[in-house]
Amino acid sequence: MECKAIFLDIDGTLVSFKTHTIPASTLEAVKAARRKGIKVYVATGRPLLFIDNLGELEYDGLVTTTGAHCIDREGKSFALRTVDRGDVERLVHHHETCPQEAFPIIFVAQDELFVTGLSPELEDLSRLLNFEIPAELPVAHALEKDILQIIAFFPPQDEARYMEQLMPGCVAMRWHPTFVDIITRGVSKSYGIDRMLEHEGISLEQTVAFGDGGNDIDMLRHVGLGVAMGNASDEVKAAAGFVTRSVDEDGIEYALHTLGIL
Repeated sequence: MECKAIFLDIDGTLVSFKTHTIPASTLEAVKAARRKGIKVYVATGRPLLFIDNLGELEYDGLVTTTGAHCIDREGKSFALRTVDRGDVERLVHHHETCPQEAFPIIFVAQDELFVTGLSPELEDLSRLLNFEIPAELPVAHALEKDILQIIAFFPPQDEARYMEQLMPGCVAMRWHPTFVDIITRGVSKSYGIDRMLEHEGISLEQTVAFGDGGNDIDMLRHVGLGVAMGNASDEVKAAAGFVTRSVDEDGIEYALHTLGIL
């Protein structure tokens, strides 16, 4: 295939969970791809305000918040998709009237992040992804914002009930057992990729995507060629057309050379 664009997940794909950095081999491979005229985009579940770990990576745009917010190379935002107001209101009402069932939430707006409560699971996530825990504010503060993403700390066995009762206009994108990324229905990394390709005038058939998590599965199936990292789960690997080495074993560089892209 002729590759015109590469989409790269961040955590576990670009950035190692062990070192919290991008391997030098990946930085060099990305530079080489861009020298060949291939566009390189980041495609992440992280909101823009959480993206602080790309270091010296050179890229042409960002698909953030699991596809709900895209930013082009000039820093211009487009394809913003916020959570339905009714879903936010139901979630706030639930936490205010049923405190015994309340779970910690990180609410993500375009200009602000805040958490409704602390927990060991939230602290574990901050260590895993190496980010500073946002300020703690009352859950009702979410009603003053246009919410792009809800990061909710409840286990998989509660997911169907909470989504159906509180957030029917949203979808859950889980890649970790203790929390789930929640975005408006119809949005995914694939949605964001399509908006970026429309913006840039590139065809889907000319794209390659790399990922390792559950929220990458639709992206890996959607693009011209999906590449799963060696550290991905079996479910993610099954969705890919090619499985490379792990992030800590120079997986991106290995795939780009093996596939003949570099």
